[in-house]
Amino acid sequence: MGSGRTISLAGPSVLFTYMIIGFFLFFVMRAMGELLLHNLEYKSFVDFSADILGPTMGYFLGWSYWFCWVVIGIADIVAITGYTQFWWPDIPLWLPGLACIAFLLIFNLLSAKLFGELEFWFALVKIVAIVALIGVGAYLLFSGFVGPTGEKASLTHLWDRGGMFPNGITGFFAAFQIAIFAFVGIELVGTASAETADPAKNLPKAINKIPIRVIVFYVLALTAIMTVTPWDIVAPNKSPFVNMFLLIGVGAAAAIINFVVLTSALSSANSGMFSTGRMLYGLSKNKLAPEAFSQLSRNGTPRNGLIYSCALLLSSLFLLYAEGDVMRVFTIVTTVASICFIFVWAVILITYLQYRRIRPEAHATSTYKMPFAIPMCYLTLVFFAFALYLFSQEEETLIGLMATPFWFLALFICLPFYKKRMKKDLALGLAAQSVR
Repeated sequence: MGSGRTISLAGPSVLFTYMIIGFFLFFVMRAMGELLLHNLEYKSFVDFSADILGPTMGYFLGWSYWFCWVVIGIADIVAITGYTQFWWPDIPLWLPGLACIAFLLIFNLLSAKLFGELEFWFALVKIVAIVALIGVGAYLLFSGFVGPTGEKASLTHLWDRGGMFPNGITGFFAAFQIAIFAFVGIELVGTASAETADPAKNLPKAINKIPIRVIVFYVLALTAIMTVTPWDIVAPNKSPFVNMFLLIGVGAAAAIINFVVLTSALSSANSGMFSTGRMLYGLSKNKLAPEAFSQLSRNGTPRNGLIYSCALLLSSLFLLYAEGDVMRVFTIVTTVASICFIFVWAVILITYLQYRRIRPEAHATSTYKMPFAIPMCYLTLVFFAFALYLFSQEEETLIGLMATPFWFLALFICLPFYKKRMKKDLALGLAAQSVR
């Protein structure tokens, strides 16, 4: 959904946008990798941040990460509404979203095993579709395809329409917001690998493949689109993956690709809901969330957390009707998610810097050291600060930037209540030990 807007803003320079973001986030993942392997008891960045920076940071980080996935779910539902309009332009805005939310709730209340099986196939569909898109783009390029507008597929489209930076440096920077959102969830590469049978082998393997994935799934895919359909023809409010097949006159293929991106958005929202229910469960177990969220259903699923998270997704319907413009709502919501994820990534780097200061012996014996560690931590933090500045330069992103602090204010207001619960739990634990 967002790639059409990034292309229209930055032109061919959008390729550099994705490479730059991928470059900095690779170092965030390397920092996370060293921290996770430093202590195999850690299962996620929330664990090592709470251990090294204190439980208060664990509280802010855990709840913010839950909030991130709720916001992503809202963005996904907005995107799903846009995708369904491909087939039914006059469909009521509330109908696709409500059907999606009901599906997410019912599906996630089932067993985790079924979720994992279906999610595997969802992911496979996405990967096959992107690889197929790259292959089709390469075929059209080398066969000299001419589109309905008379434009011949050519690599020269990357520079013959105003150069690589047709909208100047301003347009290039404007694309960063949506492009950053394309990377949210990258930290799951590390945390999922950390829970495998052999994290010392699988974690470095997963993280080291990130640059290859960035090249294939972002750079090559967008290059294929812009060589077949010049950047200034790509519609900013539609998925260019679908639009490319429309321009070459393959209506059935466009419908198939629209179905693929629809299932991709549904898969993303589904994964988010799977994560949020378990995050609330973990927070509740650590006395950082209401006790009701620690209750499991007969199937072993965190029922109350799932119902609560899905209920919050209903706000997407109100946003759609308040704005009426799917792409505008998508941009505002993804800005909020991007800012919260920047907070998560920044905390990972800050934790790493503190780890280097207080545990130098652990770094010295590490088998997976972060390269250029200290300088790259500070340089990446500067990049994140610059990204936040860029969000203030566009109307839609500015709205998201101004709304996000209210989330952290709400967390701060609730903090004393949870600190009281943690102290009470600690006191009970010490009393039980003294009795024994």
